[in-house]
Amino acid sequence: MVAAGGVATLAIHPPELARVGANYSAKIVCSNVFIAGRDAHAVLADDVQAPGHPALGHLKISVDQARKTVRAQFFGFIGDGMAVYRPGTGCAAVPDGDVAQAAQYQFKPIKIWAPSPNVAWPTGSQAEGNPAVQALLEQEALAGPGMRGMAVIHRGRLIAQRYGAGFNAATPLLGWSMTKTVTAALVGMQIAAGKLAPEQNGFWPDEADPRAQVTLAQLLSMTSGLRYNESYGDVSDVTRMLYLEPDMAAFTAAQPLEHPPGSKWNYSSGTTVLLSRIWQRAAGNDALSLPHDRLFAPLGMNSAVIEADARGNLVGSSYMYASTLDWARFGQFLLQDGVWQGKRILPAGFVAGMQQPVAASGGQYGMGQVWRRGPGGDTPEGQNPDARFQLPPDTYWMEGHDGQSIAIVPSQQLVVVRLGLTPQRLLYQPQALLAAVVKAVQQ
Repeated sequence: MVAAGGVATLAIHPPELARVGANYSAKIVCSNVFIAGRDAHAVLADDVQAPGHPALGHLKISVDQARKTVRAQFFGFIGDGMAVYRPGTGCAAVPDGDVAQAAQYQFKPIKIWAPSPNVAWPTGSQAEGNPAVQALLEQEALAGPGMRGMAVIHRGRLIAQRYGAGFNAATPLLGWSMTKTVTAALVGMQIAAGKLAPEQNGFWPDEADPRAQVTLAQLLSMTSGLRYNESYGDVSDVTRMLYLEPDMAAFTAAQPLEHPPGSKWNYSSGTTVLLSRIWQRAAGNDALSLPHDRLFAPLGMNSAVIEADARGNLVGSSYMYASTLDWARFGQFLLQDGVWQGKRILPAGFVAGMQQPVAASGGQYGMGQVWRRGPGGDTPEGQNPDARFQLPPDTYWMEGHDGQSIAIVPSQQLVVVRLGLTPQRLLYQPQALLAAVVKAVQQ
C-alpha cells in the first residue's frame, strides 16, 4: 500500500528534474520527427538516451501524428513531458500542458526557391570540389565522433562536404547555441530598420527598476548583470527556462540584477531569449514570420526554422534547425558583412562590431553573440584554446552544445561548418580541422 502511494505521488507530483528530462525528451523527439523527418524511436535512442543521463533510458514516448504532439514519461507514467509542433515555428515544450495555447503561435511559410543541384552553391547546391580539402573531411580524427554534417566554403564556393550515416545535405540539424548568433543578426535587422539602437534601454516598464538601465549592447555582449545560472545536468536557470517555463522571456526578465550593468560577463541563454522578445516587440505583428521571410528566404535557407516557446517567444538562444548547407549560407552571410547578392541586410559595420572582444569576458566572447575562441576541449582554464592550432587571428566562431560550430575566417575568405552529436566529455575540438583546411586552401 505504501509503495502504491509512492508511485501515485510520483505520477501526480513528479520531481522537477524528472519533468525537465521528460519535457526535454518530448521536445527533441518532436523537432526531429516533424522538422527533420526522422524516426521517433531512433531519435529517442540516439539523441536522448545514448549521450544522456542513464535515467533517460527509462523514458517511453508516444507520437500523435494527427495532433502533432509527442508525450514522454519515465516508466510510462512519471514526468508527463509534452511537446507540440506548429507550422513555421516548429516544436515547443508545453510544461503547463496547455497545448491549445502553444499551438496558436504559428504561421504559413512562404515558398522559398529550392537550390538546384545543377547550379553552384550558394544559389544552388552544386559543389566545386577541392580533393585536398575533401580528403581532410574524410579523416575521422578531424571530423570527430558523432559527426553529422560538414561543409567548407572558400571564396564563396562550396569546395567540400561530408555527412554522417543516416544524414544528408537536406537534413535539418539543431544548432543549439549557434542560434544565438542568428538572434544577433535579427536584432541588427531591427537596428537597420530604425526600431532599435545599441545604447537603447528601458526594456523593463518601471523606470525606477535598476534593470531598466540595461542597454541593448550590454544584452548582446552578455554583460547585462542579470543573475543567471547556465549549468546543465540539474534544475538550473537554463534547464528551468527551456523545459519548465511556458514563457521563457518572462522568466529571464524576472531575474534580479547581480552586478552593475556592463561590469561582468556572464554567458546566459536567458539573455538571448530576452533579446528575442525585444526584437520581436520592435518588429510588431509579423515577428514570428520575420526570420523566415526577411532573412532565411533572401539567403535561400529553405530548411531553416527558429522554434517558438509555448507563449510565442522565438527561442533564439537554442532552437534553430537548418541543413548543413543552410548553416553555411548564414556563415557566408556574416563573412560578407551582412550583404547577400548585393543587398545589404545588416547595418554597415554591424558584423565587425559583433566580433569585437568583450573586455569583461577576457577576450573570449564578442560583442554580438559570437565567440572569439573555439571550443576548449582539455585546454586549461584561462588559456586560449585556439593558440596551439595557430589559427588566423581574425577567426571567430558560432558554437553550440554537443559539438556544433561554424568557424569564420575573413582573411582567408573561409567558412567551415561542423555539426554532430559530440558530447563535451569527448573533448573534440574543431580547431584541428580548421587549421588543416586553412593550410590546404593556402597551397
